[in-house]
Amino acid sequence: MEEQPIIVKRKKKVAAGHHGGSWKVAFADFATAMMAFFLVLWLTATASPEQIRAVEGYFKDPVGFTEGGSPNPVDLEGSASVINESSEDIERSDIQIEDQVVEELAQTLEQQQMEELFQDLKERIEQNETLQEFKDQLLIDITSEGLRIQIVDRSQRPMFDSGRAELKYYSQDILFELAKTLGTVNNKLSITGHTDSTPFSGRPGYTNWELSADRANTARRALVAGGVRQEQIGRVVGLSDSVLFDQDDPQAPVNRRISIIVMNKKTAAGIQSNASRSGEPLIDLTAPSEEEQQEAMKRLEEGSWAEEKEEPKPGELNW
Repeated sequence: MEEQPIIVKRKKKVAAGHHGGSWKVAFADFATAMMAFFLVLWLTATASPEQIRAVEGYFKDPVGFTEGGSPNPVDLEGSASVINESSEDIERSDIQIEDQVVEELAQTLEQQQMEELFQDLKERIEQNETLQEFKDQLLIDITSEGLRIQIVDRSQRPMFDSGRAELKYYSQDILFELAKTLGTVNNKLSITGHTDSTPFSGRPGYTNWELSADRANTARRALVAGGVRQEQIGRVVGLSDSVLFDQDDPQAPVNRRISIIVMNKKTAAGIQSNASRSGEPLIDLTAPSEEEQQEAMKRLEEGSWAEEKEEPKPGELNW
């Protein structure tokens, strides 16, 4: 007779399977709510009328309540606190910074920006073939006025022809390449022309002052053509040989140069403030006097103003 296998069936009993213990969560929520309720009753019983009004104002407008005006309407006396009373809550959250500190922070930030621009120009000089070829003519430093770029003459390699204000082709290429970087900043630019001490004798009445100013304007036109915005130009000056680079050798080629300054905010503001009207009365020295006005009217009535004037002699200036 074959033996039959014995099969044992076991039933797994689950305690409280009909509710799974969820009543514990509900009871915990109920206990927490009751504790909070009795805490509110205790606080309202011990709070002063001013504190109650502050609580009411907070729950009516949690963001910008002003009644009571205190972020701690109920003091539980559990820790020390120092609260300066004020009419508005916003006054306690403001951080007062002195104007001098703000100005110093702004100057520090601008100094960092100038140093970053300095590094950008150095990298462009190292990577650009045109600027790399003439890097011995580029002098870059940071001064009190801002970042200064000087393009100087070298022996046998001047920026301009002698006594002329037209750029050499390679000088124009240098300014075009610099304009690509200078055009990306928001600072004002100052362009200054310099000459050496050799007197200009090309034509009567035209000196190194006029020559340096014309060369500065030529550099300005080249920078604008290369990408610098017109409104970036803040100053164009010709200084002749009044500010020599090499004071030991006034006729050295390095004295013939164009200086471009990326002006900081303080320098640009100083130029603007010095040029603006101060409100004080001005004396116009060009205005004619009463006698001169009467003389002019007399000449106008007589018609003597239309008389032909004597031509200037050769070499004589007629301004």
